[in-house]
Amino acid sequence: MKRICVFCGSSTGIRKSYADTATQLGEMIAGCRLALVYGGGNVGLMGIIADAALRAGGEVIGIIPRGLAAKELAHQRLSELRVVGSMHERKALMAELSDAFIAMPGGYGTFEEFCEILTWTQLGLQRKPCGLLNVEGYYDHLLKLFDHSVAEGFVKPAHRAMVLDDADPETLLKRIVGYSVPLVDKWMESQES
Repeated sequence: MKRICVFCGSSTGIRKSYADTATQLGEMIAGCRLALVYGGGNVGLMGIIADAALRAGGEVIGIIPRGLAAKELAHQRLSELRVVGSMHERKALMAELSDAFIAMPGGYGTFEEFCEILTWTQLGLQRKPCGLLNVEGYYDHLLKLFDHSVAEGFVKPAHRAMVLDDADPETLLKRIVGYSVPLVDKWMESQES
């Protein structure tokens, strides 16, 4: 494993613990000699995690769509900043460059990015670990929804188990680094009787 992608908010949220955890995770990623891949912004949790990793001597690769970079949201002190044409290109490049994914607290964009990557893993398009950093129970309701989807027959238990989660950044990072995504052959039921 060489690079970990972190999806997170472009704001800091209302709890100080979100920013504190972003700092810890950035430092830990750099301390493990892993590169951080993220959305390229200099604001919110994105800016905090990038700055923490850089201060700790880590490599930080930001990927930002041209429209957001033009609004002066791009972080200018990264190891590498890649400006792409669209959000679709951003996600594809993040996926290509990364060996694992962590979602910290964030909004719609964070949810969408994580769920798309998780879907690619479920479909077998990639075999890269996916984790939720559940700071102060931020993702409790989403995890309950995933469990409900299993109970209702829309998500297989083996696919639900692919979502690693923990409230502690060090524990989650260790689990992700040591995790091997299982290959689940059959992901859809046959429509034939």
